[in-house]
Amino acid sequence: QVHIAESGGGLVQPGGSLRLSCAASGFTFSMFPMGWYRQAPGSQRELVAIIAATGNTTYIKPGVLGRFTISRDNAQNTAYLQMHNLRPEDTAVYYCTDFRQHWGQGTQVTVSS
Repeated sequence: QVHIAESGGGLVQPGGSLRLSCAASGFTFSMFPMGWYRQAPGSQRELVAIIAATGNTTYIKPGVLGRFTISRDNAQNTAYLQMHNLRPEDTAVYYCTDFRQHWGQGTQVTVSS
């Protein structure tokens, strides 16, 4: 059974950093791309980043390009989203997915002074 679990969210001041983790199990992690989405209150869920199965290709949403980085460790079945220079508009619940209709429960990121 596929299981995806995000962690690493929290409250951070503007300009701060967080690293989100996405631990996956129940499938051959190294064979599938992984992605991060986020959903702010009152807004639709939006794509933030994608990483290819091998990790050699990534996509970062233009609005966070240069501040966010996606990576993965296939030996640990874990994907990461490193976020720097966080802004209040980055406040959202961040979700991880394998693009096969499997999602985690989300982790809350709040950027506020």
